[in-house]
Amino acid sequence: ITAAADAWARGAAALPKPWQPQKPVLPVEGMRNVLITSALPYVNNVPHLGNIIGCVLSADTFARYCRLRNWNTLYVCGTDEYGTATETKAVEEGLTPQEICNKYNAIHADIYRWFNISFDYFGRTTTPYQTTIAQDIFQRLLARGFLLQDTVEQLRCENCQRFLADRFVEGTCPFCSFEEARGDQCDKCGKLINAVELKNPQCKLCRGVPVVKPTQHLFLDLPKLEERLEPWLEQSWATGDWTANARYITRSWIRDGLKPRCITRDLKWGTPVPLDGFRDKVFYVWFDAPIGYLSITANYTDQWERWWKNPQQ
Repeated sequence: ITAAADAWARGAAALPKPWQPQKPVLPVEGMRNVLITSALPYVNNVPHLGNIIGCVLSADTFARYCRLRNWNTLYVCGTDEYGTATETKAVEEGLTPQEICNKYNAIHADIYRWFNISFDYFGRTTTPYQTTIAQDIFQRLLARGFLLQDTVEQLRCENCQRFLADRFVEGTCPFCSFEEARGDQCDKCGKLINAVELKNPQCKLCRGVPVVKPTQHLFLDLPKLEERLEPWLEQSWATGDWTANARYITRSWIRDGLKPRCITRDLKWGTPVPLDGFRDKVFYVWFDAPIGYLSITANYTDQWERWWKNPQQ
């Protein structure tokens, strides 16, 4: 308190000069370098106040604080653009998925500019860098034996000649008999559903009756990581700043045993899978979207690895 009162009495003239980072902002030897990202907003809607308060504004406040502290700060964000939600919105509006993304990316960018959110760069995930980095990570996983192949039963619409993603099928809930349940969950009873469990399923695009057919997919072999993950978590919990909720959820996953997770989908709109036998599929958005933080930074600067692969700074 004494130090704060003394600084206040000396006035603004005594403050250190504000740090003016180079453009693009890159880590600087000997300085505190801070990389900030907001959760990537999904592209198929108009942002509202809840979206901004929920992720963008808190990161913006922290970025402004870091700059006031004269820390070398980079704040990036962008729209998350792949996946079935984009395809669904494109069908609703009679546009292509790319046109939907172009439309809503511009709307998002304009709204954040209006609110004066202090991004150093606001990008998107439908870029060549996203494809390059996601496919590179995939190839590294494949080379190290962290991927599995397995057969999955899925609903296929023969009329549309496509396997139906969860959002493209609806039917009667097997738990509460609600007649407009989606292929991933029931909005009436709230239970999660596997699409093949729906009674009287219908294709949302043509209202035809889909059939259950097998399809091959790729899975991330998470059980293979458990032995290496547990000691890392113990060290990270001891030295890091995890919330109680994050610790609890992570412990429950480890306790129950990690399960293989599917990373591919029978869709057109997404990052292509660069492997023979799977080239008609794309990466599942939950594998693809987090890589957007890296690719957006790469679109900002070709020296992006100095931020993402540089623990010393």
